[in-house]
Amino acid sequence: MNVKTVVITGASSGIGRAAAELFAAKGCRVFDLSRHGESTAHITHIDADVTEIDTLRSAFAEVCRRAERIDVLICCAGMGVSGPVEFIPEADMKRQFEVNLYGAVNTVKAALPVMRPAGGGRILCVSSVAAVYAIPFQAYYSASKAAINAFTAALRNEVKTFGIQVCAVMPGDIATGFTDARKKTVLGEEVYPHARAAVEKMEQDERGGMPPSAVAALLYKLAQKKRLSPLYTVGLSYKTLVFLSRLFPAAFANKIVGGMYR
Repeated sequence: MNVKTVVITGASSGIGRAAAELFAAKGCRVFDLSRHGESTAHITHIDADVTEIDTLRSAFAEVCRRAERIDVLICCAGMGVSGPVEFIPEADMKRQFEVNLYGAVNTVKAALPVMRPAGGGRILCVSSVAAVYAIPFQAYYSASKAAINAFTAALRNEVKTFGIQVCAVMPGDIATGFTDARKKTVLGEEVYPHARAAVEKMEQDERGGMPPSAVAALLYKLAQKKRLSPLYTVGLSYKTLVFLSRLFPAAFANKIVGGMYR
């Protein structure tokens, strides 16, 4: 596929930024749709909030004014909350889904009227290995990413008649500013005394994780791929874990994850 125009949400930092820089370096015209960011010589920033679909529609209208079509859409905007399920404030819980799930949904809804008439394109949604191995004290994050996997699986069958291919990409631990930006709930630690240690262990793993460029490299590879599968995992060790999840009894896999964060 001859990729010319790429639109990425959340490309002001982290995985999204790494992807924007890689695609731009490969000669693509790249648009960053995010709340915070600025244009560079090779990346065009357009203000947009994935939780507000009207801003996305305006952003895609601007993209259309500057480019003939959208070859690749990457839904990368995301955030995280952590803490015990029963103590995370309702507003934080809802915000988790508004950004991670509905942010992708809004982006796709705003992009499809542009992509359908072109008769092709790729939609790549960044998910997480946490969608397969749900992490304790990060239940809402895991649930939002599992929902992304289900959303992309359904979407790919809806839009295949328009020549649009869809997949979800599941990174494992990635070293980005996402870790420090996570909104942590400390309420309920007297009830769940191991919650703080579990979150600290998770964040230690993230800080020692792969660089965001590893995810960007896979996203670029998928943008060129003739036929996409529904799901991809980043990193050999994580690919192995996801494969084993299909073989392990569910209770055994869940017990192993629980033991990692005690």
